[in-house]
Amino acid sequence: MLVELTGREFINAVSSESPAPGGGSVAAFAGALSAALVNMVINLTVGKEKFQEHEEELKEIRKKGYELQEQLTQYVDEDTRTFNLVMEAYKMPKDTEEAKAKRSEAIQGAMKKAAELPLEVAKCCLEIIIFSDVVITRGNPNCLSDGGVGCLMAHAGLKGAIFNVQINLGSIKDEQYKARLAEEIKNIEDEAENLTKQIIAKVKSRL
Repeated sequence: MLVELTGREFINAVSSESPAPGGGSVAAFAGALSAALVNMVINLTVGKEKFQEHEEELKEIRKKGYELQEQLTQYVDEDTRTFNLVMEAYKMPKDTEEAKAKRSEAIQGAMKKAAELPLEVAKCCLEIIIFSDVVITRGNPNCLSDGGVGCLMAHAGLKGAIFNVQINLGSIKDEQYKARLAEEIKNIEDEAENLTKQIIAKVKSRL
């Protein structure tokens, strides 16, 4: 499993000639790191008397933050597995019309899975961006830059995940399905762009 590798081993695996792990796994990893940073800020805030006013809210965010951290960590490997499913579908025989039909159906099913996984990554990253705004506003001010980095990493993970949705949509024939996902990622991206700009401006004004 990729997530069981050391940091150096993971970097080397990404840099190798193998197409996986690639951008999808890296996007999920960026999201997992962003969740970890949000959780760190909360852990350095909760339990301190001067931040008691928002303690319960931050505890709730931390609970969800750890769920997102774990989910995105799993997606690092899941992205590579979905890529392998696509490759396996393309290797299916096509020597008869029946075989061609089965191969085409398998490819389309695998491509949909390959599009849906990064969509989930993007949704998770959007949640983390929202949470980073809360921790920047209500968390320990000594961790302001950490919260800012968390936001930036979540934004990078989200943008990377959307690239992966889009490239996979290009191979899907179901136009209705493609239109639905395209609209969904546009809404996610628009919200993320607006929030990230506001959060970064907030961080810069307080540094």
